[in-house]
Amino acid sequence: MMNKIRLSEIIAPAFRKVHRDIKKHGHTHYWNKGGRGSTKSSFISIEVPLLLKQHPNCHAVVLRKVGNTLRNSVFNQIQWGIEQLGLTSKFKFKTSPLEITYKHTGQKILFFGVDDKTKIKSIKLPFGYVGIVWYEELDQFTGMEEIRSLNQSLMRGGKEFWCFSSFNPPKSRDSWVNSEQMIDDADRLISHTTYLQVPNDWLGEQFFLEAEKLKNSREELYRHEYLGEVTGTGGSVFDNVEERMITDEEILMFDRRKHGLDFGFAVDPFAFVDMHYDKKNEILYIFDEVYQQKLSNKRAYEKIKDKVGQRRVTGDSAEPKSISEMRGYGLNIWGAKKGPDSVEYGMKWLQGLAKIVIDKRRCPHTYKEIVNYEYEKNKDGEFISAYPDRNNHAIDAIRYGCEDEMRRSGMSVLK
Repeated sequence: MMNKIRLSEIIAPAFRKVHRDIKKHGHTHYWNKGGRGSTKSSFISIEVPLLLKQHPNCHAVVLRKVGNTLRNSVFNQIQWGIEQLGLTSKFKFKTSPLEITYKHTGQKILFFGVDDKTKIKSIKLPFGYVGIVWYEELDQFTGMEEIRSLNQSLMRGGKEFWCFSSFNPPKSRDSWVNSEQMIDDADRLISHTTYLQVPNDWLGEQFFLEAEKLKNSREELYRHEYLGEVTGTGGSVFDNVEERMITDEEILMFDRRKHGLDFGFAVDPFAFVDMHYDKKNEILYIFDEVYQQKLSNKRAYEKIKDKVGQRRVTGDSAEPKSISEMRGYGLNIWGAKKGPDSVEYGMKWLQGLAKIVIDKRRCPHTYKEIVNYEYEKNKDGEFISAYPDRNNHAIDAIRYGCEDEMRRSGMSVLK
C-alpha cells in the first residue's frame, strides 16, 4: 500500500487537496483543467489504479473521442501511473483489445473511443460495476448531452462513482466546455493548474525555457497554452494571420522552401501550396498555390513542376497510387507520415507560429480557407475542440508540407 511520503513524491502539490477529496468521496465529478505541463492527466492516471485497489468491486473505463488515439495517450498514461505507484507487477497489460487487469481481483481498466459507441453499450464485466470513468480531452466531445448519455450507460449498478474529466480550456469563450464550467454543480469539483505549480525537475529546464520564450514573443498564446486561460471570443482557428503582398525579391531570398499538396478531383480540388519557413522568427510565408477541380495527376504535375524543381513535395499518403504516378513523371514526392492526433498536432503547430504571412493576390483560395476556418460546432451552435474536415484542402497541404518542421520542433504536449 502506498504511504503518504511516496504519494507526495508523485502527486504535484496543487493536486493534494483534490486527492484528499477523492479519497473521502467528496464529489462524484472531478474536472481537471489547465495548461501544458500542468500534470492533470498524470494525476488522474495515478488516482484511477489507486481507487481500483481501494474499491475491489469497481472497474474503470477510460474514454477519448476517437479510438485510434487511445494506445499512445491514455493507455500509456495509465501504465505510467501504475509504474509510479510501484504496482506494475500487480497488473496485466493487454493491447488487443486495450485493457489492464488487476491480477489480485480481476478488476479491469477498459479503453474506448466514443466513435464506436456500440462497444461501450456492450461492455461485459466479470463482476461488479463501472465505478470509475475518465474523459480525456473533454473539450473534444460534442457537449454535455453526449457526456450525460455516456454516463447513463456507464455509471449504474453501484453505490459510489468517480468521474474524471481532463482538458486544456479551449481558446474560445463560446466553447461548450468553457460555458459549462461556469454553471454551479454541488457534485462537481473543478481544479485549474499550471506548470508553475509543478516541481521544476519534473518537467526539466528546457520546458520552462520554451514557456518563457513564448511568453516574451506571444504573450496571449502563452497565456492560453501554458496558463490555460480563455483568450478568444470566437471560433476562429488561426488568429496569427497577416495578409500582405510578398514581392518577387523576397521570394528569391527564400531558402527554406516547403511544398505540400492534397489530392482531389471531382468535388474536392487539387491543392498545392508553395511556402517558406523562417525558423528563427517562426514565420511561415505562403506565396503560391494551385487550387483546381477535375485536374488529372498529369496536368497537376505540369502545373507545379517548374515551381518545385527537384525539391521535396509532401502529399497526402492516403493517395499512394497518385503519389506513385506523380513520382513516375519525375516529381520528388513523398507521402505524409500521418498518425493519431496528427491533425490536432499540426493545427497547434500552425497556431503557435509568430505569424502566417499570406499574399492573397497570389494565393486567394488558401487565404480564404485559413481566415474562414473555424472550430466545429455542436447542434446547439457551441464550439467544440475539433477541426472540421471540409473547406480545408489548402490547410491540409500546408500541414503536409511543414511536417518535417513540426517533427523537429518536438512540440510538447505534456498534460
